[in-house]
This record gives sequence, structure tokens and C-alpha cells, in this order.
Amino acid sequence: MSIDPHLSSTAGIEALKKVYRDGLLNDTLPFWIKHSVDRKYGGFTICLDRDGTVIDTDKGIWSQGRFTWLLSTIYSEVEKNPEWLELAKHGIDFIRKYGFDDDGRMFFSVTQSGKPLRKRRYIFSESFTVAAFAAYAKASGDAQAKEDALSVFRLMQRHLSEPGLLPPKLIPETRSMKGLAVPMIMIVTAQILREVLDDPQELNQVIDDSISEIEQDFMKPEFKAVLESVAPNGDFSDHFDGRMLCPGHAIEAAWFILKESVYRNHDSRLRQLGLTILDWMLEWGWDQEYGGILYYRDVKGLPVQEYWQDMKFWWPHNEAIIATLLAWQLTGDEKYSRWHTQVHDWAYEYFADPEHGEWFGYLHRDGRVSVPIKGNLWKGPFHFPRMQLVCWQLLQEALGQANGSGQVPR
Repeated sequence: MSIDPHLSSTAGIEALKKVYRDGLLNDTLPFWIKHSVDRKYGGFTICLDRDGTVIDTDKGIWSQGRFTWLLSTIYSEVEKNPEWLELAKHGIDFIRKYGFDDDGRMFFSVTQSGKPLRKRRYIFSESFTVAAFAAYAKASGDAQAKEDALSVFRLMQRHLSEPGLLPPKLIPETRSMKGLAVPMIMIVTAQILREVLDDPQELNQVIDDSISEIEQDFMKPEFKAVLESVAPNGDFSDHFDGRMLCPGHAIEAAWFILKESVYRNHDSRLRQLGLTILDWMLEWGWDQEYGGILYYRDVKGLPVQEYWQDMKFWWPHNEAIIATLLAWQLTGDEKYSRWHTQVHDWAYEYFADPEHGEWFGYLHRDGRVSVPIKGNLWKGPFHFPRMQLVCWQLLQEALGQANGSGQVPR
């Protein structure tokens, strides 16, 4: 769906805002509420076919946290709809009952009834549980949820800082690597938790340290790129993993940093840092032949090991749509309005399902649907509805800044 005149007038902004607002409230959210709520066993069944039919009853714990965060957040920021709060509690109850192992860490996936299936060496189940608890505490005033959010965040910090608590991916005596995903997720998790704590100082420091790690270790000016994995000291590793770029992850980190620049009284250094990452990775990610954002690139232009490297996944497009819109709002630079229109138009043309609603998640490089499912252990009610919510809010702010001439002030 092409929006014309895009972001150049209040009429264009109103039209675009309606796409995001109505899509969230009338399509995406009703789709997931109708098809995923498990009233028998609790929580949410996220693995859905194109029409919402449940095709696997296993439940990802991070998906439970993600949907609970969304429900709690829209209750706080959109409308005090009691159904949304009740469903958020529905998610919280399932996480509390079935999400945790005896050592305090969390499972990655469980059966429909909550029996543990898989536990991974990452902290992403924990990070989205922190987000869920914090958002639910903000929405409901539940003091225990606030305490739980902080407790799980402390657990994340301990497992990331104490050697041996998280199993390494590689044999450390031979080679060690660290990934961009950790400082990226620490930024946004701390940002969400900060909203419910009285003293932001500690979380500000976590965010500062994470941004600094991205800037010093993962950003490589010689390539004009943000690497997905580097050596522990930030050195470049000339192997498949070390050369890999994931434009979607870096673009997501970019808008987290841009958001932080706003929180820090429009800090100009943070803003420029976020814009630099965004500029670099849009150029690396955009497919010049077919359009859309490629999943992986090799920073030296060599073949990429992962076979899905040239597919188009839904979530990098969601993150780029947010990042370009936020960059435009903060700078007024028409370069970002053009990027926003370009990514938005391609994504809505190829990912949107006009028959059953929501978005497809996985496309071939040329935009043909690869697999028509709407949900699995990876895709669920998070990236797409978060995009719709954040973009709706950003455009509402832009409308508030518009002057009587109908032009958006720069």
C-alpha cells in the first residue's frame, strides 16, 4: 500500500497513521486474541497457520513474554481495555507457573500444558520476561510484577558477567566470539524496566555500557558496517560468523539508540550514532535487484554460509520502518522519509495477507511467499504489532508538531 503524499503534509501523515493504528486495532491484535489464547492450559499458542489454525501446540516462553508485553503496553498507552489487561495477566500467570527452571533460569519452550521442552544458552527468554513483568506492573500496579522484573534482570546480568554460567558457543581455548544481540537486547530491556523503577541511574549505566560496546566493538568504520559477531575484545574475525552482517539486528539497535537520545534530552552524540548505524545498514541491507531487506550479508562480499541469507523475513522490515520514521521525526531529513516510504511500500505489498490478515513472515528473495504460516517459535505477536504501535505514536507526535499551514515543521 503506497502512501501519497507520504510524510510531506499533514494529510499524508494522517493517512499513514491510519494504516498503522487501524491495522493494529482492527487486524493484528484481533487475529492473535482470536486464535492464540489458550483457555484450557493457559498462555498463548503462537504456532498458527495462515488462517489462524493452531498447527503446533508447543509454546515459546519468549513469545509468552512478548505478547504479554504488547497487551500490557497497549492497555497503558492506548486504552484501558479490561480484556487486554486480563489477557496480560493470563500471560503473566503462565510464565510464573511454567517459565522457570529450578536454577532460576528460564526455558525456551514448553509443551501446551507447560512441561519443559528446551532450555537454551541465551538470555532472551529472560529479557522478554523482564519486559512482560515490567509492562504488566505499569499497567496493573502489581508490585510483585515489578519485583519479579528486577529479579529476572539481575539474573540476566549475573549470567552475562560471571564466566561459566552460560555455556559458550565455541570452545573458548580455540576461539571466542560475542554477538551484537546481547548489548542490543540489554538496551531495550533496561529501557522498559526503567519505566517502572524509581531510580533510573543503574539502568542508565547498563544502557550506556551496552551502547558503548556496540560503538567500540561492533561498529567497523573501515567497512561502514555493524558486525553481528566479533572477538571478545572487538577484533574482526575473518571467518563466516565474523564476517556476517544482519542488517535487521543493527537497524533495530539503531532505533533503540535513537530512542535513548530522546530520553537523554535529545543527546546529539547518541542521535548521530544511531543515524550512522542506520545509514550504514540500510545500504548493506537493501536488495538493489528485488527490493526489500536481505537477511544476511558478508562484509567482504563473499558467499554467506546460511542458506536463508537472501530471503526476506518480516521483522527486519518492521524494525527498518520504525527506525526510518524515527530518524525522519528527529532530523526532518527527507532522506529518511524516502527510506521509510521505500521500505513501507515494499513490505506492505509483499508481506501483507489480504485474505486472512496479519503478515506472512517468510518470503523468497523476489517476494514470493515461502511458507504461509503466521506464527511459530520465532514469529508471533511482537515485531509487527510493535511497529504498528510505535509508528502510530510517532506520527501522532508529528501531527502535534504540525503548524497551521499543513506542513510538518523542520
